[in-house]
Amino acid sequence: MNNAEIMKSIEDAQLRENSFSFNVGDTVRVSAMIKEGEKSRIQVFAGTVIKIQGSGSRQTFTVRKDSNGVGVEKTWPMHSPLVEKVEVTRRGKARRAKLYYLRDRVGKRAKVKEILK
Repeated sequence: MNNAEIMKSIEDAQLRENSFSFNVGDTVRVSAMIKEGEKSRIQVFAGTVIKIQGSGSRQTFTVRKDSNGVGVEKTWPMHSPLVEKVEVTRRGKARRAKLYYLRDRVGKRAKVKEILK
């Protein structure tokens, strides 16, 4: 086995069995494990997914929310054991892979149109 095959087998072992199903533009609630000293708790971060990048065990997603008039973005690895669950609260219609234009918008203009079924 060469180095590439060894790396591939190690990365495949790190993948999550049941991956999350959401897209760019969706509004999600991410439940993540936070460790503070010896204690740990689950903290929820709710916002809009502005990008999904990478593939395999290196895949990450970024969620943006507006907190007291200040935009806050957090990026998580998709297959991290610290991400407990990702709940989709509303499906968004996005025509781009990266929604960086939401950084310049405030209020209702920062919303993504909802997909109605």
